[in-house]
Amino acid sequence: MIQELNLQENDQEIHILVIRSARKSLGLEVRDQNTVLARIPVRLPDRELKQFVETHREWILKKTQIAAQREENRKATPAPPLESLSKTDRMKIQLKIGKRVRHYCEIMGVKVGWVTVKNQKTRWGSCSAKGNVNFNYQLAFLPEELLDYVVIHELAHRRHMDHSKEFWAEVERYCPDYRERREMLKQFAL
Repeated sequence: MIQELNLQENDQEIHILVIRSARKSLGLEVRDQNTVLARIPVRLPDRELKQFVETHREWILKKTQIAAQREENRKATPAPPLESLSKTDRMKIQLKIGKRVRHYCEIMGVKVGWVTVKNQKTRWGSCSAKGNVNFNYQLAFLPEELLDYVVIHELAHRRHMDHSKEFWAEVERYCPDYRERREMLKQFAL
């Protein structure tokens, strides 16, 4: 069973990572300019997988080009490197983010376990099934509305551990302009 495919187009090579699960449908998710996830049913024959990818070749190329342009246009956050921050600076960041988490936990009526602030390489935040939430320290250096958006997003996962319509309705309830904030956040590179 194929676990990875490569799509070659001129001088660009796109890696397609295959994730098999109990799903019934086939789906594609562009991660970055060189990586695409193909989510497929466990028993899908390799021949059908290759056909699916080839059928969606133009879509994959277009979306990876958009991802490349977006990456090129992203700017660094104003956050200094984590190693250069003092223990006091790190504590202030932890307190700032923790305060926003407590504020929104109260408003949204949810509870969390641990609130951790770290230097995640690919995410602004995450929420585990156990209710622990993690945030990227760089959020403390962005406009507060972006920090609040990420906090609300992660706390909404306390009710919906997916990105379903219900999840986004939950986010919108507490952050009506979440779409604009999400686009603003995409302007920054991690």
